[in-house]
Formats: sequence, structure tokens, C-alpha cells
Amino acid sequence: MLRALEIRDMLLIDRLELAFQPGLNVLTGETGAGKSILLDCLGFVLGWRGRGDLVRQGAAQGEVVAVFDLAANHAAREVLAAAGLPQDDELVLRRLVGADGRRSAFVNDRRASAEVLRALADTLVELHGQHDDGGLLNPRGHRALLDAFAGAEALLAQVRTAWAARATAAQALAEAEAALAEVRGEEDFLRHAVKELDRLAPEPGEEAVLDARRRAMQAAERIRGDVVRALTALGPEGAEGAMGNAGRWLEAVAERAEGLLQAPIAALSRAMIELGEAAQGVERALESLSHDPRELEACEERLFAIRALARKHGVLADDLGDFAQGLRARLAALDGGEGHLRALRTDLAAADAAHAGAAAALGALRRAAAKRLDAAMAAELAPLKMERAAFATEITAAQPGPEGADTVTFVVATNPGAPAGPLNRIASGGELSRFLLALKVCLMRGGEAPVMIFDEIDRGVGGATADAVGRRLARLAETAQVLVVTHSPQVAARGAHHWRVEKRVEGGVTSSRVVGLSPEARQGEIARMLAGESVTEAAQAAAAALLAG
Repeated sequence: MLRALEIRDMLLIDRLELAFQPGLNVLTGETGAGKSILLDCLGFVLGWRGRGDLVRQGAAQGEVVAVFDLAANHAAREVLAAAGLPQDDELVLRRLVGADGRRSAFVNDRRASAEVLRALADTLVELHGQHDDGGLLNPRGHRALLDAFAGAEALLAQVRTAWAARATAAQALAEAEAALAEVRGEEDFLRHAVKELDRLAPEPGEEAVLDARRRAMQAAERIRGDVVRALTALGPEGAEGAMGNAGRWLEAVAERAEGLLQAPIAALSRAMIELGEAAQGVERALESLSHDPRELEACEERLFAIRALARKHGVLADDLGDFAQGLRARLAALDGGEGHLRALRTDLAAADAAHAGAAAALGALRRAAAKRLDAAMAAELAPLKMERAAFATEITAAQPGPEGADTVTFVVATNPGAPAGPLNRIASGGELSRFLLALKVCLMRGGEAPVMIFDEIDRGVGGATADAVGRRLARLAETAQVLVVTHSPQVAARGAHHWRVEKRVEGGVTSSRVVGLSPEARQGEIARMLAGESVTEAAQAAAAALLAG
């Protein structure tokens, strides 16, 4: 519900505060008093595109604030959440415009874009009038309106679920077909590569092991000669023989040396023991350094083969095993591809059938609802003096989709025998207004309805027709807040709350103001609407009769 509207320095308004009420709110006033200015200002704060010269002459900046009450499940909350804006039971929209045309907007005291304002406006307000080019006149929304009238929520959810399942099945089939086509194009490569990899059968970490072994064998070849020479120098023909001879010579003369050679002989004996251990260690090292030259050749061949294969496929040597497994999987997909495709095609056909069934049920519900809506419209149009007009809900086949397989269009024929066509192309201004009102009444349902604004929807009608318009507006106001700008006393008399828009000139400056009317003042205003400038007693009596219902 629109609870309050505050306007400062906009067009002819210097300062205005309005507190709207539930039900039917009526705004009246003489032509040119500024009723349209209120709608311009409301449209401005809602982000609608409108006139550019909004700032009051002489003011630096204009401002409009609109305050709405939001129910817990109001659709505006989703818009706020998507925009990252704070939520509360009260929604405050504020928009500023400078004399230079620069604009800024705030939602709950947080800066917001005009796009966010318009998204919120779509959930908050419906504008209906002779120049309404959206809402009920927009064919793109007719299907949703019929679905709401038909109570098709459950069936529509089934159709959307079935379409999502069909889309998933179609995507899976397309991906499988693309993958199979790609694999077929490289079948020869895959088979050759898998054969080559299987023949080599590289293991993770094998490259490092082979490289280390190769380096060790190469190093052994380089140092083995020196180790052999060192072993020869330590052996009988080298240090061992020389030290043995020295020991024998010293022992032969030790008795005659009176003990002087005992210590050297003992040290030489110990040295012989150490020399023997050194020789044994060198022999063991020489055995370890010995290898078959063919082993080095085989090691190098395998190492180079693994590295060449890794370079060929652009992977690390340790990843060749996983790479081979991936190629085998692609070959397996190729070998079993046709069977997989057949299964996926079966799944898609089943999903198509499920969607077609759900869409057919939804279409049947729509056609039945269309008949009820057409009958309801015929009953509504007669009191509006349009009994010769015909309204029809056309349902034609459309490409299957998440909303079913139907296109829905509201068409009218204003005269018998005349061809039917879209509302906004066939009906005249006054007829269009009444068509819109009748359609809105027929589509009326409970729940959190947006604020409905009717801008002079009663133009061009009077008497009983205007009274019928007023009664239908009052019916709409039973389930939603309705704001009506009207020149019709019959419509004004149906209002639960009444404001008069006045224009005044003070000090050469023209301004507009809005005055809430008491029951007495309200009768006077309706009498003025009936009689014009000279309000007679008869007009007062007629106004009282209208207010009495």
C-alpha cells in the first residue's frame, strides 16, 4: 500500500504531503489544477521515464518521497534482496533532481539506480489509463494474466519442471554427440597413441629412477680406472708388498737391536691390518662400480623413449599413465558411443513426451479459463455501455517452452461484424479505458495486489456508465488500494477518501496544492463537479444522493 507521498519543489508544487488510505482514493479538481502533476511526481520517484522539466521554477532541487507498506511475502522484497538493499515492513523511495537535470535515487536510505526503482515499481504500482501501453495492453503478459485467472500455478510448475528435465536431456545428448564426433575425428590417433603407450607402459616415478641409474653407471665408468689403479697400489705389487718386505727385514735383525725395533715392528703390523681393510673396501667398491655395458644402453633407451613420448603428448613423464588412461576412456566412449547415444535419445523422447503431456493439460486449462474470462467480460461490458463490443481470449499454438505451448492474446471487436484486434489498436480512448477496467475487475483476485492508479479512466462517459465505472473501481478497492484521478462525480462519490487538487496564484507565483476533504466539503466538491462554477441547491441535493449511494 502507498502510505505517503511527499513532494518538494516539483513543477507547480512547493511542498506537499499526502497520507493515502486503503481502499478507493479519489483525486478531483478543475482542469489544469495539477492532478497530472501528482502522477508525474509519483512516476518520477518510481523511476518511470517522463518529462524532463520537473524542478519548480526558481528552486535548486526537487524531491519526491514515496512510502509503501510491504507485506511479508511482497514481491518487492525479492527485488530488494537481489539489489542488496535493506528490507523492512516499510519501503521508502526517495528521488532528487537538480535544476541542471542531474538525478539521484535512494531506497531505504541507500543509493540505488533508476533500474532498481523501475523493478520495484513493477511490483508496487499499476498505472491504467487511456495511454497505458503496458500491463493489460502488453500481449507478452496476457498468458500470465490468464494463468492467474485460471489458477494454473500447479500445472505451470509441472510444465516448467518437465521443460527443465527436457533441457537437461537435450544438453546431455548434444554434449555426447559433440564428444563422439570429436573422438571419431581422432580415432586413428587415439588407437596409435594408446598402442604406443601400452607398449612402453611407463610407471609413475620411473623417469627419475632411470635417470639416477644412468647417472650412476656413467659416473662408475669415469672413476673405475682410478679405483683399479688404487687397488693395485695397495696390493702385493704395491704398498702391501713393500710393507711386508720391511716387516721381514726388521724382524730378522730385531734380536740384535736390543729392543729398539719392537715398537716400529708393532706399528708396522697394525698398518698392515689397516692396509688390508682399505684394500678390501676398495675391492668391494670396484665390484659395485662394475656393470654390463648393455645395461647402460638399455637404461638410456628406455629413459629417452619415455621422455620423447612425454614431449610428443605435451605432458610430464610421470603423467603419461594418467594420460594413457584418458585416451583409453575416449576410445571406450567411441566404441560404446552409439549405444550411449541411443539411450540418451530415448531419455530425450521421454522428456519431450512428459513436457508435451503437461503442456497439453495446461493448454486445456487455459482454454477452459478463456471461455470463463470471455463470459465474465461480456457481463462486465454491458453495464459499461459496451454491450455491442466483443472480447475474446485467443489461444494459438506456440513453440514449446517453459510456459507451455500456447500464445495468449486478448482481442476485441467494438462493433458487430468488425474484425477483432489488439486492445490498443481497436478501441478508442474512452472504450479502451472501459475495456481495461472491465478486464481488471475480471482478473481481480486476492493476495498482495499492487497499488492501482487510474488516470481519468472515466473520460468521455457519464450518467449510468460513469456510475458503473465507479462501482467497479470500488469493487477493485475491496482487495487493493486504488487511486483514481477523475472528473466524474459518479466515480468520485464511490471513493472512501477524497482529495481536491487546487491551483492558486500568490505574489505572481502559481502553485498547486492538495486538500483532504471532510464529508461536508466532499459534497460541495461533487456538487461543483455536477454543476460547474455555480453550485445550486439541486446540485447539492444530487451530490448528497450520489454520496448516499
